[in-house]
Amino acid sequence: MSQHDFDQRPHRTLLVLSVPVLLSLIAEPLTGLVDTAFVSDLGDGPAAALGVGTTLLSGVFWIFNFLSVGTQSEVARFAGAGQLDRAREQNALALTLAACFGLGMLVIGWPLAPWLAEAMGARGQTTDDAVVYFRVRLFAAPAVLLTATAFGSLRGLQSMRVPMAIALLVNALNIVLDAVLIPGAGPIPGYGLAGAAWATLLAQWIGCACALAAAFQALGRPTRISFQGAPQLLRIGGDMFVRTGLLTLFLVFATRAATRIGDEAGAAHHAIRQVWLFTALALDALAVSAQSLVGWYLGQGRVEGARRVAGVCCGWSFAMGLALTLAMLLGESTIAGLLVPSEAHAVFATAWLWGAWAQPFNALCFATDGLHWGTRDYRYLRNVMVLASAAGLLALRAIDPSAPGALESVWLVTGGWILVRASFGMLRIWPGLGASPFRA
Repeated sequence: MSQHDFDQRPHRTLLVLSVPVLLSLIAEPLTGLVDTAFVSDLGDGPAAALGVGTTLLSGVFWIFNFLSVGTQSEVARFAGAGQLDRAREQNALALTLAACFGLGMLVIGWPLAPWLAEAMGARGQTTDDAVVYFRVRLFAAPAVLLTATAFGSLRGLQSMRVPMAIALLVNALNIVLDAVLIPGAGPIPGYGLAGAAWATLLAQWIGCACALAAAFQALGRPTRISFQGAPQLLRIGGDMFVRTGLLTLFLVFATRAATRIGDEAGAAHHAIRQVWLFTALALDALAVSAQSLVGWYLGQGRVEGARRVAGVCCGWSFAMGLALTLAMLLGESTIAGLLVPSEAHAVFATAWLWGAWAQPFNALCFATDGLHWGTRDYRYLRNVMVLASAAGLLALRAIDPSAPGALESVWLVTGGWILVRASFGMLRIWPGLGASPFRA
């Protein structure tokens, strides 16, 4: 039975794995801000079309997130068991499915593009611009899914720095190409919003080539593709589709509840949610690293090692959640000045307070999600999300938008939704609720 660095230096190992993941996760939203900055110079219409196009694409891509998550857990477990041949087969299967799904997105999405843009509220020239952007980006759909899947394989092998380097390369290329293709440079004419789409497409295909080369170098090129594991991977997809769909639905209805209260409440809620999305990156980095470590230990049949990973990950996540709470409390006035209209400051303050105090529990949600992904406990996470979201959606529906403190109630409900998920996530590990993989 082989040893792992985590056996001797658990805290250092988890943090060393997490930092490159964090940098990878931060790269994409920062580049999105750069894209927005370039396109905003073209006017309100192209900027609105960019928002429509990116929202549609991100909404479609998350459906196939199971390819990355499932592949990471399977490869980690095979690596722990010393079965690199099976890890190689898993990588080949997942990449094949990613290519097929990506091509399917292109074939189906192309004719539906105008209808999807109008369903998002686009009209007139904004619809035309959004369709052009969306259709160009669709040609990168196979590259996006292949890259995410290859990253899953590499992270399953606990190779976190290679995906980080590729993510940084892709985003740097995108920024450089934006600067050339959107406004034009020298003999190259400006292509406007279409230039932004082409810049992203070219950068993503270059990143895809690098990711595939890295995955094949780490695992070897497959000699055959076995579809024996396809049903299991698709079942994972079904469970994750339900779970992520309900998560998105709750967040959408929370935003809707805040918007119904009034413009001030809607603006304040949006500011708090944007900060939460950014803080989620740090929490997710720990979860992704813990997922690979848990899979590795369970591949060796060492449940006690997986439980130790869970303890270290939850401890660091809770500490980071407390740090985020402190940062939010200290930074309230700064965030209010930067992101919140002056007329919304009154409703913002109390809601921000409840959002800040919920961060430690939010951290445990991320931690336990990653840990249970590592154990392949996808169905349990799905069932917990069904329970939490059903209760949360009923509570949101019961909020009276005209009542004093209505926005505060929205964030109290959100905190309760998070607490239910965190509690069941922890109980599955300690003491080991139901048929827990963490039970010896």
